[in-house]
Amino acid sequence: MASLQTTPLLSSLTKINASIRLPNPPQLSPSLPQLPSTTLRIDQLNGSTRTIPLENNVVTTHIYQDLFTPTDKSSNNLTLQLYAILEQVSDRIEMHKNIGEQRNNWNTLLLNSVNMITLTATAMAGVAAATTGDTGAPLLALKLSSTLLFSAATGMSLIMNKIQPSQLAEEQRNATRLFKELHTQIQTLITIGNPTEKDVKSSIEKVLALDRAYPLPLLGVMLDKFPQKYEPAVWWPSSQSQRKSTTQERERSNNGWSEELEKEMREVIEVIKKKDSEDYERLGNIALKVSKSLAIAGPLLTGIAAVGSSFVGNGSLAALVPLMAGSLASAVNAFEHGGQVGMVFEMYRNCGGFFTLLEETIRDTLEEKDTEKRENGEVFEMKVAMKLGRSVSGLRRLASKSAYCGVEGIAVDEFASKLF
Repeated sequence: MASLQTTPLLSSLTKINASIRLPNPPQLSPSLPQLPSTTLRIDQLNGSTRTIPLENNVVTTHIYQDLFTPTDKSSNNLTLQLYAILEQVSDRIEMHKNIGEQRNNWNTLLLNSVNMITLTATAMAGVAAATTGDTGAPLLALKLSSTLLFSAATGMSLIMNKIQPSQLAEEQRNATRLFKELHTQIQTLITIGNPTEKDVKSSIEKVLALDRAYPLPLLGVMLDKFPQKYEPAVWWPSSQSQRKSTTQERERSNNGWSEELEKEMREVIEVIKKKDSEDYERLGNIALKVSKSLAIAGPLLTGIAAVGSSFVGNGSLAALVPLMAGSLASAVNAFEHGGQVGMVFEMYRNCGGFFTLLEETIRDTLEEKDTEKRENGEVFEMKVAMKLGRSVSGLRRLASKSAYCGVEGIAVDEFASKLF
């Protein structure tokens, strides 16, 4: 009965119509609307604006060559020249580094060889002197061997003292360091951009000046290891002319410069001249005299030992000469080349050149009347302080004390000796 009652209800529900009707979707037109005519605006690098009409509703891509090529071709050429110089500087760094290691090995090997030859010859002379009675072939062989070894040691000492391998190695180390510094300066010029022809010429002059100061070959262009007097090393190009300005002087406060800063730099020059330069000149002359004395004493002692060894067997005094001379020659060679006296002299030359360069740099900067052409005063002061191993405040105190002592009549060198 339940099924009979539910059937009419379900049939009635299926006949219910929805009262909400959805509208029919609009008919889409197959044709697209016409796009309005537009224009393309291009902002160029030089600041101007270019407007291009777009015809037939077609977007056209225009590539202009002047938007992608450098505007200044001369600047590009100068940059390429700096890159070429940079390659040569990198090559010189590698060459000086390798040759410096080679000449350092020369010093070690030649020193060991000369000392071993000298000590061997001395031992043979002692054995020959201790041989008594039999004066035949054994004694003659010992005497002859000792004489030949002493002669060989004399010749090697002469060559070694002439070229001073330790000094040569120090020259190459200094050259490597200075070429690396120049390499960094050129890289900075390229990174900053807009190089000038003056930058290119200055870089070339610096490379050539370093080549003259620290030559690679030995024959013909080797630096004199025993000059008449001490002179500081010079590895920078000399100034062609004094900087002059026809315009009137500007205010000293421009570009970080002031009258007080110029006075400070002049006092720093005086302290460098009276203290550091004189000290290194004095020490350089001492090292030069010691180097000359040892270079003469070593070959002279081995020569005396070579002559004395030929008279071994003719008495006790004749045997004493080669023994003492050979022993002293070994000690002299060990002190001269083991202690690297030539390297010490070259180090003093390099330090003297550093202070001379700093003095000339400050003087040339102050002689430039146009402050806008100078390096920024605050940056320059910081560089000078760092090169002297001081803070900016310490440099100012140094200059003020130097000026005060000058006014009071105290000798600058006496003040500097107390200060340092």
